[in-house]
Amino acid sequence: MQYLLVSTMSFLAAVNIGRRGIRRFSTASKIPKSLEGGQQRVIDAALGLVREQAKLKGEQVRALGGAKATTCLLGVPLGHHSSYHQGPQYAPPFIREGIWHGSSNNTTEAGVVLDDPRVMVDAGDIPIQELRRCEVDDDNLMQVVTDSVKVVMEEDPLRPLVLGGDHSISFPVVRAVSEKLGGPVDILHLDAHPDIYESYEGSIYSHASPFARIMEGGYARRLLQVGIRSINQEGRDQAKRFGVEQYEMREYEKYRDYLQNLKLGEGVKGVYISIDVDCLDPGFVPGISHHESGGLSFRDCMNILMNLQGDIVGADVVEYNPQRDLPNGMTTLVAAKFVREVTARMSK
Repeated sequence: MQYLLVSTMSFLAAVNIGRRGIRRFSTASKIPKSLEGGQQRVIDAALGLVREQAKLKGEQVRALGGAKATTCLLGVPLGHHSSYHQGPQYAPPFIREGIWHGSSNNTTEAGVVLDDPRVMVDAGDIPIQELRRCEVDDDNLMQVVTDSVKVVMEEDPLRPLVLGGDHSISFPVVRAVSEKLGGPVDILHLDAHPDIYESYEGSIYSHASPFARIMEGGYARRLLQVGIRSINQEGRDQAKRFGVEQYEMREYEKYRDYLQNLKLGEGVKGVYISIDVDCLDPGFVPGISHHESGGLSFRDCMNILMNLQGDIVGADVVEYNPQRDLPNGMTTLVAAKFVREVTARMSK
């Protein structure tokens, strides 16, 4: 297997290309009824692409045998729900390159070898920007993400690890996992922000609102939010409304031992992990849209993730913004490390 190595020149070139295109797409206009059939064909084609890739990867894993759960990467390059800097839509290819970057090797800290297909496969990206060019609205975009995740889960033993994208994608992904498994999950959410506004800037699908959608839909029993340090009264009120367990950074030391020995998922369908890379202090991750000082260290996060007891049935890594990263791709490698280590926990 040959691995693509990210370089400074390729990194900057890709970002510059991205600046000329994706963020200009608009779905503000209403598509005429006469064109809805064509739009549905585009949606079907997008799902068909994911379906065929997931099917092939599932067949490969089953042919090798012995896997009870295999992590399947799925990119969701969606960023127009961002409220500040756009750019997370460009992240999935950079994260993939970071996974196989020559500065590291193919083995996780726990000794899991990543280039074994029974550990990790890749179903590619949902063609989000192509759908937006065809005026597919946000309701349908969210449904395409949900349906794509379900397609991956249909291929036993694949489990989805989604590469964002902004945090809005967590809602359709968790919806898919819960609906496919037939019940709620427990969610471990690492973030600087609670992302639980009822709506933000007029959008119920804002990256500031996915966990409101998840909780009101009944897709989670418990939601634990760790690393929070940018929160207002609405964020706290919403947490009380939905029974969310919030662990703010100002009190992190008080709860450190508890958070580093979590036991989740009993009595529900498993554990879902959502990692916004801005959970970390921006000194670790300059390539994020919201620089909120005073965050977790990477080792804090690893201690939480590695000691977690529970059956991990899905995950996402979101809000990496390549447009704000250093030229050496520092945040790429951090986001990729999250993917590598969550993969090691999810696959078995």
